[in-house]
Amino acid sequence: MSLEYNDLFLGSVDKIKTAIERIRHFEPKEGYCLAFSGGKDSIVVKKLMELSGVKYETHFSITTVDPPELTSYIKKYYPDVIFDRPKYNMKQLIVMKMYPPTRLARYCCEWLKEGKQSTSKCGSNTFTITGVRWAESFKRSKRKMFEFCLKDKSKKYLHPIIDWTDLEVWEFIKKFKLPYCELYDRGFKRIGCIGCPMSTHQKSELEQYPKIKNMYLSAFKEMLKERDKNGLGKLIFGKNEHTVMDWWIDYRPIDNPDQTILFE
Repeated sequence: MSLEYNDLFLGSVDKIKTAIERIRHFEPKEGYCLAFSGGKDSIVVKKLMELSGVKYETHFSITTVDPPELTSYIKKYYPDVIFDRPKYNMKQLIVMKMYPPTRLARYCCEWLKEGKQSTSKCGSNTFTITGVRWAESFKRSKRKMFEFCLKDKSKKYLHPIIDWTDLEVWEFIKKFKLPYCELYDRGFKRIGCIGCPMSTHQKSELEQYPKIKNMYLSAFKEMLKERDKNGLGKLIFGKNEHTVMDWWIDYRPIDNPDQTILFE
């Protein structure tokens, strides 16, 4: 297939060709580990990996609070994706930590997606490739195309579409007729964990998925019991699991947070 894609994007730089060259240039002998979320950026990078012809393995980290539409979509259209199961599910983590994950205390990412506590195969001693882009957030606008993990120097990252805009991502999807998750057509701007405190639509997402909301309520109830056992009390959480839920949804200590962290 020709690499002349200048008709796709505005400007004189062929961003598709450039992204493929980046992927080929940094290719490790053992191959890449593609951290796949099933979102629009992930599917673009996966297609670019195919076009580049490099060796890679694709991994999706199960969080146990993933939208069912997302997991069904991945299984249907990307059967080669390997699902990495966590040591603990979200409910177990909340009870174990004895407080809900928040914007400032995102232990869920450390245990379920990345970090030494997770079971993700895109971990230590790997060269991980992602769909991180500058246009996603202020924090990500400071990222570099090639990076070492701040917490684990044995782990390297490559973000081949770091300079792409949202429009270019969607134009690529249209150009190659890539199937995408139906949640985008239902108004979702991001696709990730249901109830994520980083989401600006946390409350509405929980209302759309009552089973997951009830799981959180059950986790909060057990969490409060565990806090009592350990002499911590309820503190700011209130009387029961419902007041914890109210506190959790209203907790907004910082503005404009990054949606997902990837070692930030």
